[in-house]
Amino acid sequence: MKQHIENLIQMAVKQLQESGELPAIPAFFQVDATRDKKHGDFAANVAMILAKPAQKKPRDIAEHIIQFLPASPYVQKVEVAGPGFINFFLSPQALTDVVARILAEKADYGRSKMGRSKRVLIEFLSSNPTGPLHVGHGRHAAFGAVVANLLDAVGFYVYREYYVNDAGRQMDILAVSVWLRYLAACGEAITFPANGYRGDYVVGIAQSVHSLHGSHFQVPAQAVFENLPPDEPQGGDKEIYIDAIVERAKQLLGDKYTAIYDLGLSNIVADMREDLAEFGVHYDNWFSERDFVASDAVDNFLQRLQASGHVYERDGALWFRSTDFDDSKDRVLVRSNGVRTYFANDAAYHLNKFERGFDIAIDIFGADHHGYVPRMKAAMEASGINPERLIHLIVQFVTLYRGREQVQMSTRGGNFVTLRELRNEVGNDAARFFYVMRKSEQHMDFDLELAKAQSTENPVYYVQYAYARICSVFKQLAERNLRYDEANGLAHLDLLKEPHERELLNTLSRYPDMIIQAALNYEPHQVTHYLRDLATDFHSYYNSHQFLVEDAALRDARLALISAARQTLLNGFNLLGISAPESM
Repeated sequence: MKQHIENLIQMAVKQLQESGELPAIPAFFQVDATRDKKHGDFAANVAMILAKPAQKKPRDIAEHIIQFLPASPYVQKVEVAGPGFINFFLSPQALTDVVARILAEKADYGRSKMGRSKRVLIEFLSSNPTGPLHVGHGRHAAFGAVVANLLDAVGFYVYREYYVNDAGRQMDILAVSVWLRYLAACGEAITFPANGYRGDYVVGIAQSVHSLHGSHFQVPAQAVFENLPPDEPQGGDKEIYIDAIVERAKQLLGDKYTAIYDLGLSNIVADMREDLAEFGVHYDNWFSERDFVASDAVDNFLQRLQASGHVYERDGALWFRSTDFDDSKDRVLVRSNGVRTYFANDAAYHLNKFERGFDIAIDIFGADHHGYVPRMKAAMEASGINPERLIHLIVQFVTLYRGREQVQMSTRGGNFVTLRELRNEVGNDAARFFYVMRKSEQHMDFDLELAKAQSTENPVYYVQYAYARICSVFKQLAERNLRYDEANGLAHLDLLKEPHERELLNTLSRYPDMIIQAALNYEPHQVTHYLRDLATDFHSYYNSHQFLVEDAALRDARLALISAARQTLLNGFNLLGISAPESM
């Protein structure tokens, strides 16, 4: 309906523009649902947008636009309000037609083709495989999954990718952490490094390695620790110490080191994949960093930058002139020791996304990656890619509360609540709903007690209860040996005249526009807010009126209305990835 009103306005302004009474049609104006229905169902600010270029009063422009609005069976009345808003009052037909549309389109209600099948690669979560997913990762997973669902709903071709950071220093630290715990399982007396991964999951992996391979990777503890620099807190540097342990492990294990590395990696990646699948998060591709950097892709990327004159050498290192593209400083691509930086590898990976034929690449980053955005856009522009095609969405941190006590978390220290533990405690539905209730750039406090509450204070319970209540009405219908005739209901929608019915009809009509706005702005929270509004309208209707009345025409009309509400709730649930319980 919002799009319909926008089209009416554009046609009216075009006529006025052609007659010389107004300047060109504005590139952007807003049509929004009104909060107070006394002021109509939708309001447009187009007259105020045109006031300055037209050098006329907004109210005068609004009156002119109204005069030239094409007739529409969906608009009953149009008024000018305030400084120049144009308020649209929908006709009864506009509202009742939405019921027929929903019941006809079913799961397709709200879907559109405005994305025109443009290819979008969305990379999200991409957590280092150094341990189980924790509650912070869960927000990234839920947010990315719902954004992907929304883009798919409005007609984009969506490809979901997980970039597995299976190369680099952190993976080496994981490998030696597993190996040292393995040595302990073999009976060796080891002192665990301050900067190793300490979680119980590391012990579990080490024990499984010992069970499968016996003493195959065992070496004497003395050979491991002799002549190493001091660790913390013995007056040493924990970073230097852990790097020394890694080098010693590689020396002592030789070719066996890769096997230990792979055992730790494969165990954790398998756990992540299982955890995410149980959470309803699926990927089209798990992209290996290790395989990618072993190919010639990064070298080709560097040669591309060199050929275009965007690199230079200084102090033995190769630098990217990212300041030419509004970055705050130039970036190192290859260190003086010949080792490529993570930035070089990552920039090559992003270029690879476009070389695979994707029109848009979306990265979902944590708040600590905010400064990474300018340099990556600079790398794309230097590579001949329009930087606007690379979109970065920032997801803020999650603070978990158990009662009034904040739960402290540290991945390296092993003190964290895993996503699996959270799901087991509050359920998948509550976890996914809560994770996307707020804008991604807003910090989130996750209230465990609220998420578990079986009451209307719990937002996911509240919206699911609306769905279950509608199902209960149809169960009562069968118990009373009554029959629902959908065609009869659709033929008598004009009987839906109560204020609660109009409110519910109005909210149902907003669903397609809401999906478009949520998708194009990457804002899943719009879906949760809408579902709460729809549930509120239904609960109010349920508490104020009888559905199974004697009059068959009115009964079927009301059943058609709540059936449409049930379908719309279900469509929203599917976008969020939550279930639709028929009883609660």
